[in-house]
Amino acid sequence: MATLLYRLGRSSMRRRRLVAAIWLVVLVGLGLAAATLSGPTASNFTMPGTESQRALDLLDEQFPAAAGATGTIAVKAPADGQLGTPEGQAVVQTIAQEATTVPGVVGAVDPFQVGAVSPDGRYALIQVQFNTGADAVTDEQRDAYEKVGAQAEAQGWQVAPGGEVLNTEPEVGSTEALGVAVALVVLVVTFGSLVAAGMTMLNALIGVGVGMAGLFALSNVVELTTTAPILALMLGLAVGIDYSLFITSRYRQNLLDGLPADEAVGRAVGTAGSAVVFAGATVVIALAGLAVVNIPFLTVMGLAAAGTVTVAVLVAITLQPALLGFAGRRVLPRRLRSTVAVSTDDADDDATTDRAAPEAATLAGENRSAFGFRWARLVTRFRVPVILVGVLGLGLLALPTPDMRLSLPDAGTAPAGSAPRVSNDLITEGFGPGFTGRLAVVVAGDDAQATAAAIPQVTALVQRTENVLAVAPPQLSPDGRTALLGVIPQTGPTDPATETLVHDIRAAVGGIQNADVLLTGVTAIGIDVSEKLTDALPIYLGLVVGLSILLLMLVFRSLLVPVKAALGFLLTVAATFGITVAVFQQGHLADLVGLDTPGPLISFLPILLIGILFGLAMDYEVFLVSRMREDFVHGDTAHQATINGMGHGARVVTAAALIMISVFGGFVFLDDPVIKSMGFALAIGVAIDAFVVRMTIVPAVMSLLGKRAWWLPRWLDRALPNVDIEGEQLRARLNAKVTV
Repeated sequence: MATLLYRLGRSSMRRRRLVAAIWLVVLVGLGLAAATLSGPTASNFTMPGTESQRALDLLDEQFPAAAGATGTIAVKAPADGQLGTPEGQAVVQTIAQEATTVPGVVGAVDPFQVGAVSPDGRYALIQVQFNTGADAVTDEQRDAYEKVGAQAEAQGWQVAPGGEVLNTEPEVGSTEALGVAVALVVLVVTFGSLVAAGMTMLNALIGVGVGMAGLFALSNVVELTTTAPILALMLGLAVGIDYSLFITSRYRQNLLDGLPADEAVGRAVGTAGSAVVFAGATVVIALAGLAVVNIPFLTVMGLAAAGTVTVAVLVAITLQPALLGFAGRRVLPRRLRSTVAVSTDDADDDATTDRAAPEAATLAGENRSAFGFRWARLVTRFRVPVILVGVLGLGLLALPTPDMRLSLPDAGTAPAGSAPRVSNDLITEGFGPGFTGRLAVVVAGDDAQATAAAIPQVTALVQRTENVLAVAPPQLSPDGRTALLGVIPQTGPTDPATETLVHDIRAAVGGIQNADVLLTGVTAIGIDVSEKLTDALPIYLGLVVGLSILLLMLVFRSLLVPVKAALGFLLTVAATFGITVAVFQQGHLADLVGLDTPGPLISFLPILLIGILFGLAMDYEVFLVSRMREDFVHGDTAHQATINGMGHGARVVTAAALIMISVFGGFVFLDDPVIKSMGFALAIGVAIDAFVVRMTIVPAVMSLLGKRAWWLPRWLDRALPNVDIEGEQLRARLNAKVTV
């Protein structure tokens, strides 16, 4: 692989104008396709095979009028008892009538007819039914719905439209640009050159632009959830910057080693580029592996992010060498440019020679007093205390993990002041938390008589179930075969008691004869999704850990190094879960991240976090440990090889981790709590894995293991293919050509 990438890097640099033109055409073409072909994103989370989803499918088939999106308008009178007066009732009925005029609304229920009025006569709830699902509701319809009751508000009433119809796509604005700005500063400090930093950032931005444009161009034929593009943007930008950073860093070192420009690019792509391809492949495999969970929206999220990562890898190994050719010696700090004998500008675009310049002494010299070397010597000297402190510290951070609760987002955790949150708080204030998490029981018989006979039985059984506050009268389909009963719990949608209630109701109505009885609703869907994801989590974690051991065994030709890496990954995941639970669920230091209301974590966060952190953890493992193996194979002691690997890789890995943290951290400033928690968890996970696990515990363990770390049974060594990720065979071939 290293030899193939070496040739690709040299060819891309020599034909840099052609390569840059091709990527520019691809970017513009996909951008135009995205502008003309992109479709809407979906905010719903379908879950095939669950009872709640079967109920929705049945409603859509037999009772379409009840399958559309719903809204709830909460109304609060200026004073208690006012809804008992003719004037107060007239105001509420006017609001209900106004709601029926909203485009797409098929009806609004008069709260006085169904008893949706609080005992103190101050609060009322108006149920609004749309003729399409929430994802099909247009912005114009949503705006008209939010303006319902404006006249009543002018008279001192409080009117708060809410419900699933207000679910919107989170906006990506200027806040995350702060993360990109911090990443650019890190690049400038790392390279000491504005040109190198700007070129690396430009390369990453082109890659993420191509990836996102391609994603939106496909959105017309593939249903994307609202969070899928955000995740793809997060990962594409972060890994794009990191991969370009690794290749640029190796290219600069090759220039300082006295190599001609095309040879420096070729070797940079052949060595650092091999690690980039491997690291990118692990991220892609982990994300694509989300498909094994068999949850459509999670599969789409994983594949969307995997697509942008794939583009980032392709851009890094093709466009980056071309940009290096344009930049010339300006990728180096000014004080070092004069030490490079051969300018990048001297490379001929049409040259086809395959010469290899001899290795020269490093002109800049190897500074073994640099922080990376000093840190490595400190860690290896006190390796046992370092390992104990590191493992125990991460173990303490992981303590809140067993208390983790998962659910889909609800209006109760929406940003304070948003329309869904205002409506949710008003409903809770006037009626209690159960009214914000209504359940729906679907009764479907073979004919109208069977359904009519089953309805009283279902109603009685549900009413006798503990934690049920009320059961609404049934709504019947035109043919009478399908009925919909509203169920109001006493507790809120994310309360553990509500989850118990869902299971109790299903158990209670399971014996009904001659009719299908299914429980659904937003709350039930969230519970079903969370349970299925929780069941899939151990399987996916085992798959990822097993995959990491296998891949690292191929790379490092060792048994203990992969096991050590997998255990370190588990420590990272456990500690990350613990900190995220402490902040977003338990509310500790929630103000620091701008979280208004703590609550359960989004259902897919743990499994998504495992997939992403796995790829990033293997990324840092490869860049640090590959140099350790390289020096050990070339004759250094295991102890010295560990120090060399850390000394050479610490600066680049530190910069890469800071960039990742900056990009992910930028999303913490978004108002949407789901995106906020994803950005926070990824930033914390990268920080823990890079600085605590890979740069502290790993060298300590490697030093403790000594040469035993590189042991591999001979039969297994012969069976495993040699991927040559460090470019050993490439260097041997090039040096042999120089000797000849």
